[in-house]
Amino acid sequence: MNVSHNKNIWIGFALAAFGTLLFSLKSIFIKFLYQQGLDAHSVLVLRMALALPIYIVVLTWLLRGKSQHSKLNFSTLRALFLLGFLGYYLASLLDLMGLELITAQLERLTLFTYPFMVAIIGYFLFNEPLTRRLIVALVITYSGLMLVMGQELQLTGNNVMLGVALVLGSALSFSFYVLFSKRFIKKLGSPLFTSLAMIASSIFGLIHGAVVLDWATLSLSAMAWLWLVMLVVFSTVIPSFMMTESINRIGPAQTGIVGMLGPIFTIVLAVYLLDEPFSLMIALGGVMILLGVFSLMVKKD
Repeated sequence: MNVSHNKNIWIGFALAAFGTLLFSLKSIFIKFLYQQGLDAHSVLVLRMALALPIYIVVLTWLLRGKSQHSKLNFSTLRALFLLGFLGYYLASLLDLMGLELITAQLERLTLFTYPFMVAIIGYFLFNEPLTRRLIVALVITYSGLMLVMGQELQLTGNNVMLGVALVLGSALSFSFYVLFSKRFIKKLGSPLFTSLAMIASSIFGLIHGAVVLDWATLSLSAMAWLWLVMLVVFSTVIPSFMMTESINRIGPAQTGIVGMLGPIFTIVLAVYLLDEPFSLMIALGGVMILLGVFSLMVKKD
C-alpha cells in the first residue's frame, strides 16, 4: 500500500514537471509564430480554432455517463462562459499582445505574479486575510519585476511598459478566473470544467476572428502551421490535462511549487532558442520574483 502511495506521488510530481515544461514552451512557440509574420489576433484565433475540436471530443467522452449531465444547468453553463471569457480568451489576448512588445522571459515572470493578485482580490471581495508576510512577499516580487523591466528597457529599447501592462492585465483577468472557478471545479471536476471553459473561450475566439481578421488575406507558411500545431497540442491541450491529473494526485499546493520551474524553463529556452538578452540583473530580478511567490505558496507550520 505504501509502495503504491509513493508511486502515485512520484507520478504526480512527474506530471507536474513535464506539464510545466510544456507550458513553458508556449511563449517560445508564439515568438516563432511572430517571426513567421503572424500577430496576436491571428495566433489567438487559430490556436483556439484548432484546440476546439479536441476539447469537444474530450467533452463528448466525459459526458458519456448520464450522471455528468445532471451537473449541468443554464446558470452553471452561463457562469462557465463568463469564466472561459476571463480565464482563456481575454487573458490569452492580453498576454499575446504583450508578448509582441516584450521578451518571453519578462512575459513569463510577469504572469507568474498572478497569485498576489488572487490574494489581493480575495481580500477586497471575500474578506480573506492580508497578512504582513503576504505584503513583504508582494514587495519583494514586484521589486524584482521592476528590476527585470528596467534591464529589458536598457537592453531592448522596446515599449516595455505597455507590454508589461498588457501582461499584468492578462494576469488580473486570470486571477478573477481562478477565484470564481473554485466552486465550479469542485462541482464538475477538473476535466469537465476545463473542457467546458476551453470550449467557451474558443467560441469567443472564433467571434473575435470573425470581427477582426481578414481571412482572405491570411496566409500561413508550412513552418507557421508546424509551430501552431505544436502550440496547440504540446503547450495547450496535453499540459492542461497533465496539470489537472497532477493536482488530483499531489494537490494544488505541491503542483504550484513544481510550477515554479516554469519561469526558469522559459528563461533558459528564450536565451538559447530566441537569442534573447540576459544579464545578472535579470537573473537577480527573476530570483526575487521566484522567492516572493514561493514564500506565498509555502504554508507556515
